[in-house]
Amino acid sequence: MSVTPAHRVSTGERINEQAPPGHLQRELTARRIRLTRQRRVVVQVMESAARHMDAEEILNLAQQIDKGITRVTVYRTLDLLKRHGLIDELDLLHLRGHRHYYESHGERDHIHVACISCGKVREVESPLYEELKKQIASDCGIEISIARTEIGGICDDCRAKS
Repeated sequence: MSVTPAHRVSTGERINEQAPPGHLQRELTARRIRLTRQRRVVVQVMESAARHMDAEEILNLAQQIDKGITRVTVYRTLDLLKRHGLIDELDLLHLRGHRHYYESHGERDHIHVACISCGKVREVESPLYEELKKQIASDCGIEISIARTEIGGICDDCRAKS
């Protein structure tokens, strides 16, 4: 098992996940959840995502692999993955309208940082974020099971254009 660096910032839209290929399928199998051929395709699309995708994008990619996959299959599979805590549903500050986006979990929580001008999204992991979550848990007397943080601003590229 490789060691995750203490501080990571994505170079594209997603942090290069350290989870091995097939991790979602293995998790579902371990939980004795039946993986139909079509569910496997949707899970495969989720595992290989280089950016945050909405259900329509997931459907389009899944149909490139298997034309028989329907919108209902995608939504049911996303719901299954969400209920089992294997993926997160995000709104990404509604920068791209009111669509919701999906991503598989990494080993640590991360912060989504979005440019409110161009819509570019990046991810950041930091020990400071982990410390903040511990402080919140202690201060509020809660065991944190999920943390989602989104930060919006104007990126360097957009500031340079203005």
